[in-house]
Amino acid sequence: MKKIYHLSTCDTCKRIIKTLNLPEAFQFQDIKTEAITESQLEEMQNLSGSYESLFSKRARLYKELGLKDKNLSEETYKSYILEHYTFLKRPVIINNDQIFIGNSKKTVEAAKQAIHEQ
Repeated sequence: MKKIYHLSTCDTCKRIIKTLNLPEAFQFQDIKTEAITESQLEEMQNLSGSYESLFSKRARLYKELGLKDKNLSEETYKSYILEHYTFLKRPVIINNDQIFIGNSKKTVEAAKQAIHEQ
């Protein structure tokens, strides 16, 4: 599967998608208009190894809810991501059996290299 989970209103996501120059085989899912399903999130977790790695600690709600002061379990991370799209670290790029999470320069470069070496 080749898929990218993103926010169409996010300038960073737009810039990264443009930079990646994705082939037509990629599916796009705007997580604001098409919510992530539990099975999609479980698939991401299987590739990444944890729900925490998919969780955005930069989300405004993270601070508003005082979550940084709590010890969150994997199940808690999962439920927050399913509850509100803002908790998913974006973008999430799935290239067959590889996953790239977030917008760091290193992650984006690794995704670009993996996508275009095939």
